[in-house]
Amino acid sequence: MERSILHCDLNNFFASVECRDHPELNGHPVAVCGSVEDRHGIVLAKNELAKGFGVKTAEPVWQAQRKCPDLLIVPPHFDRYMYFSDVVSQIYLSYTNQVESFGIDECWLDVTGSMRLFGSGADIAEQIRARIKSEQGLTASVGVSFNKIFAKLGSDMKKPDATTIITQENFKQKVWPLPAAVLLGVGGATVKHLNSMGIHTVGELAQTDPKYLTATFGKAGQSLWMNANGLDTSEVKPIDIDIPPKSIGNSITCAQDLYSIDEVWPVLLYLAEKISCRMRECGVIASGIQMSVKDNRLHTYQHQRQLSSPSRLTMDLACAARQMFIQSYDWKCPVRALGISGFSLLPESGTKQASFFHNIVQDEKIELLESRVESLRGKYGKSAVKRAVFIEKQSFLGSHGKETENKAKK
Repeated sequence: MERSILHCDLNNFFASVECRDHPELNGHPVAVCGSVEDRHGIVLAKNELAKGFGVKTAEPVWQAQRKCPDLLIVPPHFDRYMYFSDVVSQIYLSYTNQVESFGIDECWLDVTGSMRLFGSGADIAEQIRARIKSEQGLTASVGVSFNKIFAKLGSDMKKPDATTIITQENFKQKVWPLPAAVLLGVGGATVKHLNSMGIHTVGELAQTDPKYLTATFGKAGQSLWMNANGLDTSEVKPIDIDIPPKSIGNSITCAQDLYSIDEVWPVLLYLAEKISCRMRECGVIASGIQMSVKDNRLHTYQHQRQLSSPSRLTMDLACAARQMFIQSYDWKCPVRALGISGFSLLPESGTKQASFFHNIVQDEKIELLESRVESLRGKYGKSAVKRAVFIEKQSFLGSHGKETENKAKK
């Protein structure tokens, strides 16, 4: 039986929630923006009117205001966004338990087993859109297809408030003429590489020898070819399945620019301590570490490496990040933000290869110490136990520093 997969995308989600909560914003170009004072002055979301002026997500506020002088700037209210995300998820769950989140405003639904009750996939898409609008005052675009890749593509093709159907019979006519960049997972670097190979459209990608793509991109090349040909068979995970994370990270935008490794080191140590704690909560250890650096021109650089031995100890993670920073950053500009992620996560109970350069007994003592420190902080507050370097140098966070965390499950 052919699957019926939906991808539901809440239109201009943050901006739509703000306009719903504040009707006086309706009829005006609106952008939800981070705080300029807290050094997060970028556009997080915009409504259709602002989009018409060329306002783009992630661009600086000043640039958006130059494009649209009458742009109304509103601060984000993440508690409201989470509320509506949860409420809309309940609508999805009234049709199927196979609901897989792809962010706060996007979900895949497998409604194959629900069609006898509610009608075809297209019928269910229309019902869902109507309910979201009538019950919550928001709009959604829905893609309906026989796999996740094309369902996601369908939800992007018509916005706002529309349903797009891509079938096995029409996907070559609808999808193949489109640029290869429309496929999920095809980023800027991949597009450039494909273009250099003379591949510009999804159809050209689909008709390329998969062996050639595999030789060029590795396993990802085979996936590219399969996705372009509508051969994606990945399942929509039931909402009650807890997918283990593939990476755990934290990042921070500093209250002041950093000008030396002496100022960078406490930040790296702080972030390493954060992700070490979160790995312990998830029962995993990291085989590799990734570091991201954003300079004060908002240019971002990323570097990663495998650890000599899988670890979640704070100093192991911080020292690896410090070494990468020293080797890679040229200090042409001061540092604005830093991030660390542990990847290639392994279960803590799994067997790992011991290293001649690690004192296992000492590592076990440090693991116990860090666990006890976290317990004390949980009981008496985060400031109950501090590293001396954080007492001496707290200016990297100050009153305006902004911290984010991520847990990648895709």
